Amino acid sequence: MIVRSFKDIEGTERHVKAKSGTWESKRIVLARERVGFSLHETTLYAGTETSMWYANHIEAVLCVEGEAELTNDETGEKHWITPGTMYLLDGHEKHTMRPKTDFRCVCVFNPPITGREDHDENGVYPLITEPEEV
Repeated sequence: MIVRSFKDIEGTERHVKAKSGTWESKRIVLARERVGFSLHETTLYAGTETSMWYANHIEAVLCVEGEAELTNDETGEKHWITPGTMYLLDGHEKHTMRPKTDFRCVCVFNPPITGREDHDENGVYPLITEPEEV
């Protein structure tokens, strides 16, 4: 059994701040736990814009605080995301988030991330895996 709080991981290697300066993520469950998914609390900052494309992952996002516009960059469709709203990127959709306020969400990734990922120039997280245990 693992018991861990977001407060426990503040300022550690699990607390990642994007090179872009548009978000930070507290990664509470990672690939090294070997449970088949990763779990994070991510905050996107008000007034920023982040374009993403999880070409290698499926992501579910549940908004717990704040408001943001989500644009499906492939269709142009826009959605207003508020607390209690979930979106699932089950088709590896390219998308852009534009938070009106600081936007805090809980995210689940499959396959799990290692905690070292940040978006590349295409908005993609590289597929990084943990070595197999022997």
